[in-house]
Amino acid sequence: MSTYLLIFFASLLLAIGGTPLVRLLALRAGIIDQPAARKVHTTPIPLLGGVAIYGAVCGGLFLFSDKFYITQVISIMLGATWVSFFGLWDDRVGLGAGFKLLAQLGGAIILIANGVMVTLPIPYAYNLLLTLLWIVGITNALNLLDNMDGLSSGIGAVAAAFFLLLAALSGQYLVGAMSAAMLGACLGFLLYNFNPASIFMGDTGSLFLGFTLASLAIKLRFPENISWVTWMIPLLVLIVPLMDTTLVFISRLRRGKNPLTTPGKDHLSHRLVSWGWSRREAVLLLYLIACAGGALAIFVSVADPLTAYSVAVAVLIAVTLLLLRFERNFQQP
Repeated sequence: MSTYLLIFFASLLLAIGGTPLVRLLALRAGIIDQPAARKVHTTPIPLLGGVAIYGAVCGGLFLFSDKFYITQVISIMLGATWVSFFGLWDDRVGLGAGFKLLAQLGGAIILIANGVMVTLPIPYAYNLLLTLLWIVGITNALNLLDNMDGLSSGIGAVAAAFFLLLAALSGQYLVGAMSAAMLGACLGFLLYNFNPASIFMGDTGSLFLGFTLASLAIKLRFPENISWVTWMIPLLVLIVPLMDTTLVFISRLRRGKNPLTTPGKDHLSHRLVSWGWSRREAVLLLYLIACAGGALAIFVSVADPLTAYSVAVAVLIAVTLLLLRFERNFQQP
């Protein structure tokens, strides 16, 4: 546990100290997110915050992680670096959705080549397909979620905190160390990204967060429970980005729009604001939902199958009703 704390505080301090420097770099390089009708900010905001998150995670792990696990850490970080590079490219010049999707598939293939993949008791081909869908899906979910000050970084911090706790409870050093680094980096960056934000993480950060969290979810193991129960734990920890992506996809398809290339104020956070919540209140409520999902994930990790599936059905019903209400009351912009 002391190692986790060292990694956490190292990444936290690196993010706190590094983010202002990256902000200056973004201003000088002209990598700035300009206001637009589909965006909620009204003044230009520097991008590249993801570079600070990435550097803080790498720095914390390099300084204090156990070198015995360095090969596995490198395999995940290599894929995350690949995806983040294309995010940085997109922040600088803009890339098409198809091009970014291919880059994410490339990152997933890097993971699979290093043995990081879903291992449910089903045929290998299905595990392979699930791995690709999970990595690409969660990577894009965190990218789509980055639509309001402090939202993606805060949800990333909550998810990392619960992955850290789950890893500590089951004695998984690799997941625990990387989660501690992610938690510190996200919290350090959040000091500058919470409303009113002075810097955005950009695709560099959101793609890195999504890819790394998806990878850590795959690496989690629960030897004291069966896989037909534990598969739902990452879904509960990442319930907010999954809800947001599901809502956006269904809503845009229903309106005859491309879910991946159609920007708009139709996310969970935007709809809460349209109901009268302030932006801060909307983000804090989504933090609370993420914490509830994480708490249920811990409960499910030690539950018997009947109890676990009862929780899953209850959550599915609650989420479905909530999303239906959001969509029913949605006024198309």
